[in-house]
Amino acid sequence: MPSNFQYGGQGVLEGVMMRGRRHYAVAVRRGPGDVVLQSRELTPYTEKHPLLKRPFIRGIIALGEAFLLGLKALEFSANQLMEAEGEEEITTREMVVAVILALGMTVLLFIALPLFIRQVIGSYLPGLFWRNLSEGLVRALILMGYILAVSVVKDIQRVFAYHGAEHQVIHTYEAGEELTVENARKKSPLHPRCGTSFLLFVVIISAVLFSFLGEQTLVMRFLSRLLLLPVIAGISYEIIKLSGKNQSFFLWRWLSWPGLLLQRLTTRTPDDEQLQVAIMALQEVLNQEGEMEVQPLLSRAGARSTTGNIKSEVDSGV
Repeated sequence: MPSNFQYGGQGVLEGVMMRGRRHYAVAVRRGPGDVVLQSRELTPYTEKHPLLKRPFIRGIIALGEAFLLGLKALEFSANQLMEAEGEEEITTREMVVAVILALGMTVLLFIALPLFIRQVIGSYLPGLFWRNLSEGLVRALILMGYILAVSVVKDIQRVFAYHGAEHQVIHTYEAGEELTVENARKKSPLHPRCGTSFLLFVVIISAVLFSFLGEQTLVMRFLSRLLLLPVIAGISYEIIKLSGKNQSFFLWRWLSWPGLLLQRLTTRTPDDEQLQVAIMALQEVLNQEGEMEVQPLLSRAGARSTTGNIKSEVDSGV
């Protein structure tokens, strides 16, 4: 029987990262018959500070820690592929620069640009409420446009396929079925507890919240968007958690529907090898946490496994 814990993860370069209560694992396919599996132990910050377990606060922590864990998984997968091709690994400095650029681009695209467009079209709208709401609509259009733009890149398409594999394997586990390629192939590549759905909730909730703010200068609007982002993230996290646990209730299914639609852009139907990699990652996590044995699958796949300890993350969802 599956655990009550909400296992999840993400697609990475030619692989999948899965995480559990106290462990995570990354499985990366370097080539035919060559899969590298890395597992690490986690130390959740919420166990050190009980206050961080409170609703809404835990969502902010989960977002930050999921981001850091995702970076570690992406770095590991990229280095495995570069090593297989005889190239030098990514340095810490290069990773830091990439993160800074990514954060800067996020602020530019999803805060500065919507505010600029709001300034341009604001005089044509009847009132403050509609001007603020138009900003949220612009932000949603930018999100969809960005996803569509990156989805034409071949490597990103592969990541999206591994993203779909991760969802199908999680569905298989949550259904209490044996983790096999045959069972996973029958499942949907869409999942209500996905990071894509989380982003959409952030956009929707921010649109509603910002629409009720009073008249502000451009600088005040920019600062309020930045300062309220943790609040919006905390609310979005709680909605995702509840909708993922209560799909039998029509209201939560209805709330999940927009996110599932958007996931059609961020997932692809995986092949059997991609499903196998996702299964290996989840089985390794379950094995580390005493949930099941994984050695037969690892032997058939020819995986090379590494283990270790690293302090890091907290429950992040799918």
